[in-house]
Amino acid sequence: MSASSAFNDEKGGSSSVGEPEYGHDPASGGIFSSDYKRHDDLKEMLDSNKDSLKLEAMKRIVAMIARGKNASDLFPAVVKNVACKNIEVKKLVYVYLVRYAEEQQDLALLSISTFQRGLKDPNQLIRASALRVLSSIRVTIIVPIMMLAIKEAASDMSPYVRKTAAHAIPKLYSLDPEQKDQLIEVIEKLLADKTTLVAGSVVMAFEEVCPERIDLIHKNYRKLCNLLIDVEEWGQVVIINMLTRYARTQFLNPNINESLLEEGGGGEKTFYGSDEDEDEDEEEKEKKAEAAAMAKRKPYVMDPDHRLLLRNTKPLLQSRNAAVVMAVAQLYFHLAPKAEVGVIAKALVRLLRSHSEVQYVVLQNVATMTIKRRGMFEPYLKSFYIRSTDPTQIKILKLEVLTNLANETNISTILREFQTYIKSMDKDFVAATIQAIGRCATNIGEVRDTCLNGLVQLLSNRDELVVAESVVVIKKLLQMQPEKHSDIIKHMAKLTDNIQVPMARASILWLIGEYCEHVPKIAPDVLRKMAKSFTNEEDIVKLQIINLAAKLYLTNSKQTKLLTQYVLNLAKYDQNYDIRDRARFIRQLIVPTEKSGALSKYAKKLFLALKPAPVLESPFKDRDHFQLGSLSHLLNAKAGGYQELPDWPEAAPDPSVRNVEVPEWTKCSSREKRKEKKVEKPFYSDSEGESGPTESADSGNCGGGESDSASGSESGSGSEESGSGSESEESEEGSDSEEEEEDEEEKKKKKKKETKKPVQESESRTGSLPSSHARQQLPVQQPGDGPGGLVPVRLRPFPGGTSRPPPPLSPSALLGLTAVSLPSQTIAPSSALKNYELLHRITGEGLSVEYCFSRQPFSPDANMVAVQMQFTNSATADTKNLHIEDAKLQSGMRVKEFPEIELLPAGETATAVMGIDFCDSTQAANFQLCTHTRKFFVSIQPPVGELMRSVFLTENEFKKEQGELMGMNEITEKLTLDAKCRNEHAIVQRVTAAANLSRVPCGSDREFAGRTVTSGSLVLVTVATGEDGSAQLTVNCEKMVIGTMLVKDILLALTQ
Repeated sequence: MSASSAFNDEKGGSSSVGEPEYGHDPASGGIFSSDYKRHDDLKEMLDSNKDSLKLEAMKRIVAMIARGKNASDLFPAVVKNVACKNIEVKKLVYVYLVRYAEEQQDLALLSISTFQRGLKDPNQLIRASALRVLSSIRVTIIVPIMMLAIKEAASDMSPYVRKTAAHAIPKLYSLDPEQKDQLIEVIEKLLADKTTLVAGSVVMAFEEVCPERIDLIHKNYRKLCNLLIDVEEWGQVVIINMLTRYARTQFLNPNINESLLEEGGGGEKTFYGSDEDEDEDEEEKEKKAEAAAMAKRKPYVMDPDHRLLLRNTKPLLQSRNAAVVMAVAQLYFHLAPKAEVGVIAKALVRLLRSHSEVQYVVLQNVATMTIKRRGMFEPYLKSFYIRSTDPTQIKILKLEVLTNLANETNISTILREFQTYIKSMDKDFVAATIQAIGRCATNIGEVRDTCLNGLVQLLSNRDELVVAESVVVIKKLLQMQPEKHSDIIKHMAKLTDNIQVPMARASILWLIGEYCEHVPKIAPDVLRKMAKSFTNEEDIVKLQIINLAAKLYLTNSKQTKLLTQYVLNLAKYDQNYDIRDRARFIRQLIVPTEKSGALSKYAKKLFLALKPAPVLESPFKDRDHFQLGSLSHLLNAKAGGYQELPDWPEAAPDPSVRNVEVPEWTKCSSREKRKEKKVEKPFYSDSEGESGPTESADSGNCGGGESDSASGSESGSGSEESGSGSESEESEEGSDSEEEEEDEEEKKKKKKKETKKPVQESESRTGSLPSSHARQQLPVQQPGDGPGGLVPVRLRPFPGGTSRPPPPLSPSALLGLTAVSLPSQTIAPSSALKNYELLHRITGEGLSVEYCFSRQPFSPDANMVAVQMQFTNSATADTKNLHIEDAKLQSGMRVKEFPEIELLPAGETATAVMGIDFCDSTQAANFQLCTHTRKFFVSIQPPVGELMRSVFLTENEFKKEQGELMGMNEITEKLTLDAKCRNEHAIVQRVTAAANLSRVPCGSDREFAGRTVTSGSLVLVTVATGEDGSAQLTVNCEKMVIGTMLVKDILLALTQ
């Protein structure tokens, strides 16, 4: 407690008498008084009955805390207002309590009942603040209360409160680790949350509490990948780092084949060796050849989930947050195939324009990357040139990167840069540059002599530090070819008179001793000079003088015997015990006596053995075993809380663990489905393959790819071919017996696929009339009718000659109405109607439910989106009393239930329509689908394009409305159109597939208009095309969130 609060406790209730408050010591009374009076006005305001005064007082107190001033003595006055009815005052009181609850735990505990009431407050901010304060009171006695509060908050309707619950989990875990099992249950529940606000926080809690429980991530992996782009920046960093470790345990190394082939290649290089080598390496070669053959036999195929992670993180390389870019870069470095890692180089180079602190971290990671993946940074060599304004540590890191990037082609440019750097006034930087020149000379043999000559010229530099560093580097270089450079050794011997830096003197003495046979006349003289100054030298130099004496005694004892004895006698009485021990050891070794041991015979071999040349390596060589971007990598030491990066598994774990039985809103990306369909296309005959279900399904995916992956219940049902849903209506088509036989064959073929993917498609049952016609009519078309029959499948309605009546909400009515004046608009319904699975037949125990957004007005309520549902009873027993119960909706959302289906016989299908008012948001509508025996929890989440209805505008009206929706209501993106999407027809088709918009006729660009279903806000889309597939997408919308999401969906539709 502070002095003032201690005094407050001491003074008791004397203030009521009205006497001035003084301490017991008269000398200190004034100090106590002024300290006490300092916050009197605030206390009076907090005790006031007026909320306005309390609010003003709390604002001032929070401002004090923000400026770093201590306001802890106000705790009793503030905590009294925790039950204040004014929401604004209550919010600020909670802010104050979060700051000081840990310091004033006893007083905070008195108000714990108020915090518990706050957890039930209708205002989400109050509920979250109450939980935050509760978790800030670090007292073990309230652990059960905190646990209960966290469990309740984890089920709260507000994502903000659920996020706060996730933040409270690590606090409770640090207070009482025994609660781990219960906390893991809460984490598991929150990991299943579908909101972006919660995702980052719960993954952080997962990392703190149970990072080893990888099994909790399996079912949520795809959802996290798809949510990633919309999570807040710091949440993205946490999720990416966690997914990096997850992927290293669940997927195979994408570069495994390359490494095996490289090993095999290495074996081939040494194939034409000597006979002895062949005998020795025969087994090894066989193994390498086997490995290479294995690699060729089993080509690596990337897991679709691995690809999903790489694809969904790539756009984050453009993030404004350096930490996010760094996180994606390390993910690509650790997980991506070599051919794809290069994309991170440009993003990292962009970060070099940031503050020096960011540069330091980025360069540390780039330095590690350039050792293994040098090629990806070579195009950006000039970005690593050093500026005079760079801090020393940045200069040294850039030098490291430049040295790593040096090769035969760019070494001349780099050495010219280094020559400039040597003239710098920064001595540490100059020393680092000289070391860098030495490393370049070691790594690139062609420039070794050039570098050596340059360093020898530096020996005449006026600056002693430059000369000293040059000597050390030259010493290392001379070890590679000493016989060629005896003149350099002589030159360096002369420097002993001038150079005073101990390391440099020691290096010169070592060189002369090691290569004394190359300078037989100079070496003894150097020893004579050194013996004179022996007592004044540094320890490192003394040790080298002893070594020089020993080597000269063994090679030239006539001239140096007495000198050696003199030096050893001096060393015998030195203050340093290392030097004394060295002298005693060498004397016994080189001077033979009766007591000499067996080693003295081998003295020459010991001292004058050939020593390998030193390998000058980067200090970043072995850092890549730490996860890039981590504190451990930065420090090159394991930091507290660091999670090791797992090794790649040898065999791929079971990928089915990531499959979600109950429909989740991100099951897999539609792009993967398109790839599957491309493989399946040849399965059909030519007439079917040309424009059968695959093509119409493709077009549906093309428009709604990303929005579907973010839409809530995608499970592949909309893009899997299945002929089992249209047989019940074949008799109504009036087709002959031949047609029925062909349909039966087609059905058998397709059922083979169903054994692999039991998800069923029912476009024909849910109102996608053209595609169902395509499926049934195309197999019996005459050859001559082919082209004529192919175009209408997706572009315009079939003529009225078909005898089949349309389903209740078939788009054919809309098509017929609009085809006269707006022919291009008719593209939208057939390609955009996409089926989603609501209930899988396995989960539903034989009952499967699919739904689609029919893009028709919902007659009971125009502000609702019409959702058409198809119920199929695959069970053997009848299903009764199909209806909806217990709708859990976000505030403002409404549901109009479909009429109860009293009986659905086994093997039969029924259709119903329900209306949902999504309130112009993509939040999911959750409810229970009930039968007479079971209840199933299901969820419908709309793509943003289904939240609007098409409207007709003339070009003038469009331009006028667009002019009023400028500024923040306008979002513009540049893009490059997909090669198949560069004609007007394809663009219109893909835009209308992605969103329920109508084409503005006679527009100069491709212009589309619509209104949001609930609020009627205008949505205007313009696609202006240029040359070479370049285009500009503009969306004008009053609701900026809708506009932003729509831009993403349309961009995806046009670029894939």
